Amino acid sequence: MTSEKLEHFKRLLIDQLRQHTQHIRDDQAAALDLTDDGVKDSVDMSLMDVNKEMALRLGERESQAVADIDQALLRIREGSYGICARCGQVIDERRLEAVPTARYDAKCQALIEAENGDDTNPSL
Repeated sequence: MTSEKLEHFKRLLIDQLRQHTQHIRDDQAAALDLTDDGVKDSVDMSLMDVNKEMALRLGERESQAVADIDQALLRIREGSYGICARCGQVIDERRLEAVPTARYDAKCQALIEAENGDDTNPSL
């Protein structure tokens, strides 16, 4: 991969990192705002619990995205970005454009998901 392409993907990943970091801050602030404001109705309390749980799950998802981006940036620094971690083949640039944090080429990703019995939720 050319240095220009690597720089392109690095900028793309850093932009995504900023977005996810801001989402984490926003989610944390929203979760903190969901405090008991004297509401005693059980339905309201249940709804508040559901909203807190959703905010926490969104935060977990955003945190995982940040970790994936950090790993991709590390691969850029190490010189292994764009190389499939399973087979060592070059990952197609179209895949990297769609999923800049991809660790595996499309073929290996499909095999991994088939082995795990998880064909419904593609991962990276």
